[in-house]
Amino acid sequence: MQTTVLDKFKIVLAGTTHPGNIGAAARAMKTMGLSRLALVSPKIYPSAEATARAAGADDILANAGVYGSLQEAVQDCVMVFGTSARIRNLSCPLLSPEQAVAELLEYAHKPAEVAIVFGRERTGLTNAELDLCHKTIVIPSNPDFSSLNLAAAVQIMCYELCKTTRTDAVVRVESGTQIDLVSIDDLNHLYSHLREVMIQIRFLDPQKPRRLMRRLKQLFNRSNLDQNEYNILRGILTAVQESLSKK
Repeated sequence: MQTTVLDKFKIVLAGTTHPGNIGAAARAMKTMGLSRLALVSPKIYPSAEATARAAGADDILANAGVYGSLQEAVQDCVMVFGTSARIRNLSCPLLSPEQAVAELLEYAHKPAEVAIVFGRERTGLTNAELDLCHKTIVIPSNPDFSSLNLAAAVQIMCYELCKTTRTDAVVRVESGTQIDLVSIDDLNHLYSHLREVMIQIRFLDPQKPRRLMRRLKQLFNRSNLDQNEYNILRGILTAVQESLSKK
């Protein structure tokens, strides 16, 4: 089967409570040409209700990956956008579906994995889960009734992806300008290393961390680190630790 740019996209459902929503999301994906589904700690799965609501998208359910945490589900991705109906306290780039798709397609045309993450039906994504996301997608809705069904939200994002790729309105990256972006797994190694060093130099009090690490994660998520930049930062942190050990 011929692969398309849509095959680079992973739709991730975190903590889904109702199995019917998983099936409906799979159906929404298949109608728009997407096939990669990841489930993070679903309450009930597999389920006959999910299969029934998939209405022919059984293959997507059969091939869905099931993970214990969001970090595991997106560790191979270099770009992760989360969806949220709430504007959180910390400053984080907020994008409309159209803006998000335009950005994500730029990365999908590289040899990279990208993901769009959807949270729980009632509470959405946790702050810790949003910290794993580079940017946040907010789907415009009626401010007096903003509750959007999970599968409907998946359908909107999949439609935007399908529409944009079908019309060929994609900003393609010229050959020779490929950038090796850093995966979520590597970023988490960086965060752990950074936290360790900040504790060593007494910049971070582990008993009173406040929001320091969350703010730093937001900073690096916005910067879209490439592999060279990542190696430089890890090298600096290692040099700091070596210098401290000689004192």
